[in-house]
Amino acid sequence: MKEQFYAYIQNLQDTITSKLEEVDGKARFREDIWERAEGGGGRTRVIENGEVFEKGGVNISAVHGELPELLRKQFGVAHGNFFACGLSLVIHPKSPFVPTVHANWRYFEMYNGDGEIVTQWFGGGQDLTPYYLFDEDAVHFHSVCKKACDAHNNEFYTKFKKTCDEYFWNSHRDEARGVGGLFFDYLKETEEFSIQNRFDFVAEVGNSFLNSYVPIVEKRKKITYTQEHKDWQEVRRGRYVEFNLVHDRGTLFGLKTNGRIESILMSLPPVVQWKYDYHPSEGSEEERLTKILKEPKDWV
Repeated sequence: MKEQFYAYIQNLQDTITSKLEEVDGKARFREDIWERAEGGGGRTRVIENGEVFEKGGVNISAVHGELPELLRKQFGVAHGNFFACGLSLVIHPKSPFVPTVHANWRYFEMYNGDGEIVTQWFGGGQDLTPYYLFDEDAVHFHSVCKKACDAHNNEFYTKFKKTCDEYFWNSHRDEARGVGGLFFDYLKETEEFSIQNRFDFVAEVGNSFLNSYVPIVEKRKKITYTQEHKDWQEVRRGRYVEFNLVHDRGTLFGLKTNGRIESILMSLPPVVQWKYDYHPSEGSEEERLTKILKEPKDWV
């Protein structure tokens, strides 16, 4: 399974980066191959200062070795080896009218002293963070997510959409990071689902990503905007940074386990503002967004 999934994310990285370069029309992804001293490595691809995308990364990694102390405590084991691979992406567009998007699909194995798998699972998802909300864009994004889920189980979308709403919640601000999407973790083999079934589902979601996001980019990327629109985007980007550095489990795990810092912090936008006690004008589109983010909404 690990070879199958790693081959899948290698191909998916190529597919996604090629399409995003086509959409941007100017910038190209810079590739950075790196190795992890403890075992494994990755292929980081970053795009910057494009016509459409201000900054973005589409990264894959496959790492292995002895379980970090943090995971040994989590699993209640004195020692053990692991393998983990995944694709993680964050795209920050230049235009305030084009939403930021995040996605991640990953696979994990843990082994006993004889090298036998003692547990394995998939995780991941994708979510949308608009700065100016077009309801039809949120509906489109969620509709694609739901279609991918429904192809495997009619209960998946409702369950994983709720998990996403709960996870991407800036509790210190009492608001959502964005309009959500899907989030799932610890998808293990069960009587109902084989590990191959789990792979097929995650691959379906991954393959749906470009269809969930690119039509929105194409529709909004040429809208004229002002400096005031840009200022609002940068204020809201601050909330994105707050979530990633305060709450995000993947970021915190990477920082606590000697992860590759450039890949971990790739998700942060290049320009951000924090204005003291800032509140948008009453009745504005900016205020409308902040009100909607106060409570998860059913988009489909």
